[in-house]
Parts: sequence; C-alpha cells; structure tokens
Amino acid sequence: MAEVSPQALDLEALRSFVAVARLGSLAAAAAERHRTVSALSMQIKRLEARLESRLLVRGARGMTLTASGEALLGEARELLRHHDGLVARISGRGLTGRVRFGMPEDYASRLVGRLLPDFLARHPDVVLEAVTATSGELARRLERGELSLIVALDRPHRLVGGEPLWRTMPVWAGARELALTPDAPLPLALHPVDCPYRQLGVETLEGSGRSWHAVFTSTSIHAVETAVEAGLAVSILERDRLTPAMRELGEADGLSPLPGCQAELHYGRRVTAASWPAVEALGTLIKARLGQRE
Repeated sequence: MAEVSPQALDLEALRSFVAVARLGSLAAAAAERHRTVSALSMQIKRLEARLESRLLVRGARGMTLTASGEALLGEARELLRHHDGLVARISGRGLTGRVRFGMPEDYASRLVGRLLPDFLARHPDVVLEAVTATSGELARRLERGELSLIVALDRPHRLVGGEPLWRTMPVWAGARELALTPDAPLPLALHPVDCPYRQLGVETLEGSGRSWHAVFTSTSIHAVETAVEAGLAVSILERDRLTPAMRELGEADGLSPLPGCQAELHYGRRVTAASWPAVEALGTLIKARLGQRE
C-alpha cells in the first residue's frame, strides 16, 4: 500500500473544524456532524498535529479560533467547496437542502434581481426562502435560528464575526426644491427603530444639537422615498437611491455629514448539516459578486 503523504489533510477533519468554528462549540458541532464529542475532538487534534499548529482554544464564550485557525478557515471552506462541487459535477448530484436568506429591503434589487436567480439556476434542487427586514430584525431572526444567513449593516445589532462586503454611502436626502429653516425641528421620514440609517441620522443630529421630529415612519423604502420626493420630510438614503426629484443635503443646509456603515455577511448557527453546503454556496456567491464593493 502506498504511503500517505504527511502533508495530506483529512477532508472530514476539515469539515469538523469548519463546523466548530461556525458553531463555537464542540458539542454542537458533534451533534451536527453525527459524531461523539470525543471523536470530533480527536479529529481536531489530528488536524492540529498534521499542521503543527493550534487551531482552536476554549474560552468563556466557547471555542474560538487562533490566528492559525483564522487563516485555515477560509482556505478550508474554499477547498471543501471545490471538492463538493467536483463530486456533484461528476456524480450528477447537485446541492440540496433549504436556505433561508434575509436582506435589507434597500439592497433587495441588487440581490434578488441579479444574484438569487443565478444561484437557483446553478442549484435547482435547493429550496430558497428570501425575506427582507431591517438589519436589527434580521439579526434577531438569525439568532433565533429562523434564518440561515443574512446580509445586514453593522448596526444597531451586536452580531460579531460577520464577513465584510461593502461600505455604504448614506446621505441626507430632500426634495429638489426643499428649503429648510435652520432653527425649526428637522422633519424626518424614517424606518422603525431597528434601522441602521435611522440610528445614524439621530446620532448625527443629536451630536450637532439639531432638533428633529418624525413626520413619517414606514418599513417600506419606497414609501419613505415618496415622502422625500413630495417634500414631506428629509430622510437618510443610500446615495445611489437619489432620484431626479431629490437632492443631497449637506452643511449648506445645516446638516452634518453622515458616517458610513459596513454591510456584512452573517451565517446562522442552527443550520442543519444537510443544508449547510447550500447555505455556504450562497454565501460564497454573495461574497464573489458583492464583496468589497466601493
């Protein structure tokens, strides 16, 4: 029998490592992988021995990655994706499972119109459920296990470990002919409290001492945009959503510049083992199409 190269990596050990990194728990990863904790722990130890590096450490919040573990994680995911894609292509078996994907409504057009149809064309046997909500609501649903992965802005929720996609460019938006009275409270059209741009706007106004009041509140981005175009109120929109009926407001209008947000990709911790390859495939496609967009 030919001797195995000492550099060869066990793909199943890599799968276990990726599961622990995602779930933050040996017990949770073992349950997902249908192995005992001791068997999965041994896989990780053998992987660490093969790579001569510590990959995971136990902390107060469960298992966390070392610097070497962080470096391995992305490479391991990519290796497993290529391996599973090769098997699927040769065997004729594609990805299956259920993917529940959440996104803010503001970015639904670029995700739904361009990306999700392509994903389903590549993986017709995957059941996809896509929803829109504010970033705060998406974060809560992800933590409750109701969603498999989300694209969300980095506020007002407290999720950690997201993979950066792009920086947003929020601006103050008003009707083309709108004239503001400097001493009067600023009339705002806003999303509900879970909206990152609402939080940005309120923080900026309070920081500059400008008073404000909510004239119009809606979960619909299109309703908010209509309120702005009609001159009913000012709002905070992504710059590329400004229409010919709007103009960007700034310091000449008595408004301080708005800081940007980071759009991030977050994976759920309660995805079943059967659905995880499909969830990861959608995440990979999102990163390839939208990652680091300026």
